[in-house]
Amino acid sequence: MPDASVSAAVKPMPPFHLAFPVEDLEATRRFYVELLGCSVGREAERWIDFDFFGHQISAHLKPEEVAQAKTNDVDGDQVPVRHFGAILDWAAWQEMAARLETAGTDFIVAPHVRFKGETGEQATMFFLDPSGNALEFKSFQDRDQIFAR
Repeated sequence: MPDASVSAAVKPMPPFHLAFPVEDLEATRRFYVELLGCSVGREAERWIDFDFFGHQISAHLKPEEVAQAKTNDVDGDQVPVRHFGAILDWAAWQEMAARLETAGTDFIVAPHVRFKGETGEQATMFFLDPSGNALEFKSFQDRDQIFAR
């Protein structure tokens, strides 16, 4: 079992892999490349790999698997339970929020700071990709708060 006392800042972070269903590969490509700035990795007729901030995500054409996530109340917001995203540096998060707002993104949870003055204070925003997959991008001014209890 890994030593939990070693800080995540000290350990090298292995990239994760996530596969998810989509309804339209070309709309998915445009969204992840043009709006989020991801690059395309390998691809085939029914799937595309993206470099998602150093991690590998795979969009698989499987319309019958696409479903809107249910929500939970978190700090007054209805947050999609099933979601993925990235934790960005503060400036990169601000830049992404501005880019998404300029693009007319329909936010589920608009960019704001949650848990103000509390453990885990973070900037967050939620929105959907073209197939309705929920994404969250967040940032911490103090990265030690990411796993703070």
